[in-house]
Amino acid sequence: MTTIEDIAARLRRLEDEHDIAQLIASYGPAVDAANADAAAALWAEDGTYDVEAWNMQCRADVRAMVSSTSHRDLVANGCCHFIGPSVVTVTEDKAVAVSESLVLVRDGAGYRVWRATANHFELRRVDGQWRISKRVSRVLDGQPGAHALLSSGLEGVSAPALDVAAQ
Repeated sequence: MTTIEDIAARLRRLEDEHDIAQLIASYGPAVDAANADAAAALWAEDGTYDVEAWNMQCRADVRAMVSSTSHRDLVANGCCHFIGPSVVTVTEDKAVAVSESLVLVRDGAGYRVWRATANHFELRRVDGQWRISKRVSRVLDGQPGAHALLSSGLEGVSAPALDVAAQ
């Protein structure tokens, strides 16, 4: 027999999964608008972002990346950071999500894919809101690191340690 408590727990899980999916989907529009504050706000204050050889150690580092000249030049030339649907696993006040993303850049009259990436997110509830505590991204170029991120994300477990030099 299903109880009110069972229904409430299922509803909470669905709300958490929705909130996390919305948070992750907000990244692309924030960085493509060069809105450094909006992009940084997706992270916990001490949240990290490891993307190949670039390792951001806190929210302020994410803000600095989006504010950087290289990122602003990318936006000025026309780009789209598209993150596909996320597979989300929630465990109380922590969660793991995995998705794939594309970065499209303007190329003449059209766009071309510049990057296709595996993304592994670890999130935690901070003051009642979901925030990214760790994001690890690797280009989908056949190397095992990207595949390991996808597999661990599908399992709902933490990202494996990756050797950047081997990527």
